[in-house]
Formats: sequence, structure tokens, C-alpha cells
Amino acid sequence: MEAVPRMPMIWLDLKEAGDLFLLLSTLQSAVNVPRDFEGCSTLRKYFGQLHYLQSRIPMGAEQEAAVPIAWTEIFSGKTVTHEDIKYEQACILYNLGALHSMLGAMDKRVSEECAAGAFTYLRDHFPHSYSVDMSHQILNLNINLMLGQAQECLLEKSMLDNRKSFLVARISAQVVDYYKEACRALENSETASLLGKIQKDWKKLVQMKIYYFAAVAHLHMGKQAEEQQKFGERVIYFQSALDKLNEAIKLAKGQPETVQEALRFTMDVIGGKYNSAKKDNDFIYHEAVPALDTLQSVKGAPLVKALPVNPTDPAVTGPDIFAKLVPMAAHEASSLYSEEKAKLLRDVMAKIEAKNEVLDQFMDSMQLDPETVDNLEMYSHIPPVLMEKCAALSVRPDTVKNLVQSMQVLSGVFTDVEASLKEIRDLLEEDEAQERKLQELLGKVPPAQGSPPPPSPGLAEVSKECSKYMEVHEKASFTNTELHKAMNLHVGNLRLLSGPLEQVRAALPSPALTEDDKQVLQNLKRILAKVQEMRDQRMSLEQQLREMIQKDDITTSLVTTDRSEMKKLFEEQLKKYDQIKVYLEQNLAAQENVLKALTDANVKYATVRKALAEVEHKWNTTVQTLVASYEAYEDLMKKSQEGKDFYTDLEGKAAKLLEKARAACQAAEANRQQILEKEMKKQPPPRPTAPKPALQKKPPELEAAGLDTGDLPLPLGSLVLPELPEELRSL
Repeated sequence: MEAVPRMPMIWLDLKEAGDLFLLLSTLQSAVNVPRDFEGCSTLRKYFGQLHYLQSRIPMGAEQEAAVPIAWTEIFSGKTVTHEDIKYEQACILYNLGALHSMLGAMDKRVSEECAAGAFTYLRDHFPHSYSVDMSHQILNLNINLMLGQAQECLLEKSMLDNRKSFLVARISAQVVDYYKEACRALENSETASLLGKIQKDWKKLVQMKIYYFAAVAHLHMGKQAEEQQKFGERVIYFQSALDKLNEAIKLAKGQPETVQEALRFTMDVIGGKYNSAKKDNDFIYHEAVPALDTLQSVKGAPLVKALPVNPTDPAVTGPDIFAKLVPMAAHEASSLYSEEKAKLLRDVMAKIEAKNEVLDQFMDSMQLDPETVDNLEMYSHIPPVLMEKCAALSVRPDTVKNLVQSMQVLSGVFTDVEASLKEIRDLLEEDEAQERKLQELLGKVPPAQGSPPPPSPGLAEVSKECSKYMEVHEKASFTNTELHKAMNLHVGNLRLLSGPLEQVRAALPSPALTEDDKQVLQNLKRILAKVQEMRDQRMSLEQQLREMIQKDDITTSLVTTDRSEMKKLFEEQLKKYDQIKVYLEQNLAAQENVLKALTDANVKYATVRKALAEVEHKWNTTVQTLVASYEAYEDLMKKSQEGKDFYTDLEGKAAKLLEKARAACQAAEANRQQILEKEMKKQPPPRPTAPKPALQKKPPELEAAGLDTGDLPLPLGSLVLPELPEELRSL
């Protein structure tokens, strides 16, 4: 796009702290942190020092030196107190992520990756039971929101840098993927209850962004198709972008004016692209426009990541002020054990991610959605968009009658104009023929080679005006024909929409499934449910493993264990994870059998799927056609009225021209008669060869004219013209 409109971003409030007697100066700075990057540095330094403190002094839950620590919970405003130093760390880490989210939402659009990193570290290394705002669901939501907004910033920069269309499309698609994950979390009933009243606002904004950035992705896919001269694909991508943007506009109701301006700007860009592409394809390229689902889906490109948090980085935390308080041996041993746990988690996650990748690729290739695999529900009712049109026509019962009457009036005026112009053309042609005959008889033009004699000035003017009217009429005739075609196309649909709803419902296609087909569908749904059950169980086991690792603190045991026994202690402690590892292995092993069963079920489903797809396509086409007929009504009425006005004006002009033509032709005919009489007078009388009989038969030409020889002038009264050609006699 020529410019890059910005969407607002979600940022998080900071938690407020109660009193804590330790690290008072540093704590004071961390509690009253400035809202800038210096504040982020202060929080990181305090977080690092807390990490050093808790690794040396038993201040954890139910430990000897534990003290009460109080912080407010964001969503309820209540004060939550725990006697656990890790609670202090968790709250500081939360504020670090929240402050980065504030900075990321500002004009410079930076820092979102840092926010995601803080929340990721909080999720993976701290208990989730401290408070609602640090629960696993809320942290996952925050992570996806921050990653989505970071990817959104990258998208903005990519468009400003004029990166390649395909790359921009993939970046935008990844924004959509992150926001979809966030939206799923927002739609979760448990998460919604935790968030309270802000859940609806966040959900509405995120849903709007999903459609908006999906539109941006398809806009750039259309631009790529344009670059590759795939003009049919260009049309469908721009059409899809327009559809998704319209959905975003619907969801943007109530959003700030900045959002509305961004949507209007984007609509101008996408609407212009679509109209231009469709017009070019219709009139120039004539490429077939493929269905969107036949094209390869846009795969997101995750180019942002949660920046890691390192609580022991001296460049961030400064020197360890508690270095002398705890034996380093115990600290080192604890770190070694943490590394063993991390190694165990990495090994398990590598297996899970490998299986998940296979599963995702398999399901993507199958393109099976458990909730819409049969989509039979849609056929049981008239869609709302069609109901709206039926309701609108129900209060306008004369819609079809008015349209037909208007077109009939137009046809009548059209016919009158055509008849008048034809009569004028016939008069001109007859006059030209008579003029040619006269010229040939007078010997001025050879009969076979003569060109049309020049018409009289009056007829020349009539001929010129007639040609002009005929040209206008011929051009308008094509439009009139197309208008009648359009009316014939839409009038049946308008009658249907004006009728009973039962008839409208009956006109919509619906699938006719056999019992075997229904059994195939049920079997496929059952296996798809197994796939989802396997996914859910895998996620649950993974979460259990993570929580076990987070809670697994053997610092007390390490202090009393000899260094030489450390390895053995590690091995014994790590055995607590064996059972959950077995469950995970069983889950991963079951995937092959489940996918094999799904493959077999999908093969049987292929025929049913094709039939359902065809019916759905026909259903959608029928609905779109009926809606288009409704929307075409006003346009048809307008154009038919314009046609009537045009032809009424043309009819008046043609009638005047017809009278003018008649008068000019009569004058020309009279002129020809005068010329003929003069020529006949010039003929020398024939030499008489015998006395005139008492009774002589009239010449045929005079008899045909109803004249007697006595009616002619004296020199011609006795003239016999046997040599006159037949053409002259008819004049």
C-alpha cells in the first residue's frame, strides 16, 4: 500500500507492590519505575538480584526465612499475599513484560518481543497459582498478543521498505496466526472469567485484526499474482481481500476513529485494486478465475521471537550483591540439576514437536475441519442475507410488476423509433432508385456503371440526419438488448424472493445423502474426535511435565549432600519424571495408528466430500445469484427509465425527420416529372406513313394512365412512342 495505516495495540497495566523490607532502595526504584526503557533496566536489575537472593537464602514457600510479599492483582485490584520470594520475582517479571508492552504500543513500535520474552520466562519458570493475572492461560494469551503485535510492527516496516509481495503476505499471515491463538484463549470460558470486563474489548479488537491482516495478506498475494501475470488468481485474491476487509469493518463498530480511518484507507486501496483487476480480466485477459480454496494457502513466516530473559547476566543485573551469603557449591549443584531438568524437557519437547509437525502437515493436507466436515446445518434454513432481501421485497409487492411494465414501455418506444427510421430509410432508397432510373433514361449514366446520383439538398440533409440517428439507435439498441437480457435474468429471481419463504427454501440446493454416506461421515467425525483427544492429552501431559519441573527444587537436599553423591542424587530425583514420560511416549506412538485410520476414513469420505462440496458450491452460487438479482433491481429500474427518456426524445426527432423526408421526396418526384415532360417535348414527331384511321386504339401507356390523346398538348396528342423504354412508361 502507498502508506501504512496503523492499528491500535493492546498494552498491560503494571502491578502495584506492597511493603517489603529487603532491598529497599532497589525495591523503591522497581515499584515506582519510570515508563521508559530506563524503567525496564531497573526491573531487570532488581529481578536478577532477587534471583541471586533466593538461590542463597531459604525465602521460598514454607521456608525458614520466608516473608509476606503483597502485590495487587491486575484484573480485580485485590491485594494478593504469598510468603515466597519467587512471588516477588514473578511480579517483577510480569511488570517487565507489561512495561515493554506499553513501550511497544507507542509510536516507535518497538519492544514487543521483549514483552513476549518476559511473559514466556514467567510462564516456563514460575508457578501459575500465585494470582489470576499470572495464570497459565493469561500468560499464554499475553505471549501470543505480544508476538502478534511484534509481527505487526515487522509487517509495517516490511511494507514501508517495499519488500517483496509474497514475503509481506507471509508476514501478514503470521500476524493472523498469532492473533488466532490469542483469540482462542480469549474465547476460552475460563480465560474470559479471569479477564472480566476487558475480555470483550480485547476479543473484539483481536477478531477485527484477524480479518484485517488476512485482507492485507491476500492483497499482497494478489499483487504477487499480478507480478506473475496470473490475472485470474489476481482477481480472486483481491476479491478475498475485499471480503475479509468487509468483515473487519463489521467488527470495527465502536472502535476509535483512527481504526475507522485505517479501514477506510485500506478499503480505498483494496477496492481500487479489485475493480481494476476485474475490469482488466473481463475485457482484456479473459482468464478463468479459480476458486480460492484451489489455491495454495498463505503460510505464515514467524520472523519474531520471544527474546530470552537471563537473570544471571551481569551486563543486566550488575554484580551479585549476595555472593557471600550462600555456598557456591550448593548454588552450582542446583544449577547443574536445573540443566539436567532442562535437558530432559528439551528431549521430550523435541519428540513432541516432531510428532506435532507431522500431525499438522497431515491435517493440513487433509483439509478436514471436525466442526464443518459435513456442514449439513447450513442447508436447514435460509441464510440471513437472503432473509433480509425477502423481508425487503415483502413490503414492496409490486417490484416485479413495475419492472416488467417499465421494460414494456421501453420496448414500445424502441419499436416506434425503429419503425420511423426504417420508413425514412425506405423513402430515401426509393427516391434514389427513381432518380437512377431517370438518369439512365436520359442517357446521362450508364445503367451498369452509374454511381448514385447526388440527392437534392433537402434529401441530402435528411440522409445525413437519418445516418446520425441510425448510428445512435444502433448503439443504444445493444444497450437495450443487454438491459432486456438482464431483466430476463433477474425477474424470475425477484418473483421467487417476493414469494413464500417455503419456495425460497425449496429453490436452495441441499445434499441428498444415503445411509451409507451418513455412516461414512459419522466414522470420520469419530476419528477426528480421536485426533483432537490425542492433541489435548499431549498438551495436558506437556503442561504437567513443565509444572513438575518448575516446582522441582532440591536446594535443601543439595546443601546436605556430599559433592561425590550429587550425580546419584540427580538420577534418583529425575526418576520422578519416568511415569509422565511413559504416558507421553504412548501418546506419541498412538499417532501412527490414528492417522492410518483417518487416512482410510478419508478415502471413503472422498466421494461424499465431493458431492457435499458441489452442493455447497451450488448453494452459495444460488444465494449469491438471488442476492445479486435483488441488488440489480434498482439499477434496472433506473436504466429502463433512462432508456425511455432517451427513446422518447429520439422518437420525437425521428417523427419530425420522417415528415421532412416525405416532403423532400415529394418535391424530388415532382421535379423528376417536370424533367421527363421536357424531355418528351424535345422528341421529333415521326414521319406519317398513312392517313390516320378514324378509330385508333389508345397507346398502352396512356390507357394505363387513364388519359385520352385529346388530353395531351397538340404536338403530343398524335405522338406514338413505340421506342420508349418500359422504365420511362412507369414514371
